[in-house]
Amino acid sequence: MPCFFKQQLMMITLSLLLSSPVWGEGLTYQTSQIDSPQSLDLTVGTSKIVETPNIFKRASLAEPKIADTIVLSTKQVYVTAKKIGTTTLTLWSQNGKVSNVLEVRVTPDVTRLKEQLHTLLPDEPGLQVTASNEHITVGGPVTNVEALNRALVIAEPFAPKKILNMMQVGGVQQVMMEVKIAEMQRGLLNRLGVNFTRRQLGERDFSIGRLNELSTFEADPEGAGGITVFASQAANAFLGFNVGNDAWTVTLDMLKEHGLSKSLAEPTLITESGQAASFLVGGEFPVPIPQTFNTLSIKYKEFGVGLKFTPTVLSNERISIVVNPEVSELDFANGIQLGGFQVPALITRRVKTVVELGDGQSFAIAGMLQDNIRETIAKYPVLGDIPILGALFRSTSFEKNETELIVIVTPHLVKPLNLVEQTLPTDHYLEPNDFELMLMGYLEGVYPEKDVPRPSEAYQVGEPRLATRTPYGNGGIEGVFGHLAP
Repeated sequence: MPCFFKQQLMMITLSLLLSSPVWGEGLTYQTSQIDSPQSLDLTVGTSKIVETPNIFKRASLAEPKIADTIVLSTKQVYVTAKKIGTTTLTLWSQNGKVSNVLEVRVTPDVTRLKEQLHTLLPDEPGLQVTASNEHITVGGPVTNVEALNRALVIAEPFAPKKILNMMQVGGVQQVMMEVKIAEMQRGLLNRLGVNFTRRQLGERDFSIGRLNELSTFEADPEGAGGITVFASQAANAFLGFNVGNDAWTVTLDMLKEHGLSKSLAEPTLITESGQAASFLVGGEFPVPIPQTFNTLSIKYKEFGVGLKFTPTVLSNERISIVVNPEVSELDFANGIQLGGFQVPALITRRVKTVVELGDGQSFAIAGMLQDNIRETIAKYPVLGDIPILGALFRSTSFEKNETELIVIVTPHLVKPLNLVEQTLPTDHYLEPNDFELMLMGYLEGVYPEKDVPRPSEAYQVGEPRLATRTPYGNGGIEGVFGHLAP
């Protein structure tokens, strides 16, 4: 009984609403007697009254989960949209025949979505929202990727997994990644080793020294019980002298070595926002791989200066970057012999990280300070512990290496350039004549006048870059260097 009274109360309320011209306007859908199905479009949470010109006996809805119906009278049906989708409403006349067929299409409520987008994204006036069957289409231009992602998040609850993204990101979307990998290596090596041999004519020989293999000994081929001393490749000094009938031979390893290495790599690469890009300047070296039946296959490994990165333009001022720079070089000193081939090792500096920067800002994403010291003393017991004289009975080695490494990344939002305003590395080269090449030893020609620009620079805007020369006597290299500076 309570359900019956509730339904009657709802019918009375709807009748009063329909009797008012203001409330009844737009809430009633008039059907017509046609053979083909008619369409009734509703949004989720809204309702309409379907009114027929003739009396119907029965009404049926194909999918109650999408919409619901309440029969108000013999000519009116109250239809409420519940869920996104499509269903069919069928009406039968009093003679039992189908009088009307309506295709009820329930679409998302985009009015509230438009209000939320306007409130939460006030800087995106170009956003457009339309409902198409079961989907919501969000289109129009947006200023950055962050606004695009936020718009999709806002729209998702209105049509879960049914959002069509037709938005276009405006502004500059090309990113140039500039990476600087700078390394300094300093090394110091001190070595001191002594091997000596004494040989007396007609007597037995006496020798001390096999430390670090500075000298090698062989038996006297005449069978007199003597030995013959040879200096090995490890020795860098050989001294022999006679004292009376004694012949003394001293093999020395005396070395002090200083080393310095500078390495600077500046790869530059451009790609579109959201797209991965890679760059390699170097090569590939073959690595033999043993196979069955004593055969070898060859696999090539890359080395050189490489750069891989994926940028994402978040706004006109912020860029998120997945960057992976690498610098590697061949190291034959630590290589191996495999299948008769000399396979080198690789000295590699590799970084992979994610950073967020502004246009033109720099970030030191990696750095390293390394200080290695290695001391080795090989000596004979007791004799090598004697002060001063003990240096004759021991071999000493001191090695120190210092390494400084830093990796700096700088992203730039860039646009296509005008080739007329761009310099090339070949623009500053002038072929030398016979006098400059043969007699003066110049690799590049000298321009007639110092302040006259080269032909390729004459059309450039602003002050042209003049050709300069650094003579060999000043410790430099001829020509201008550095053409990729942004």
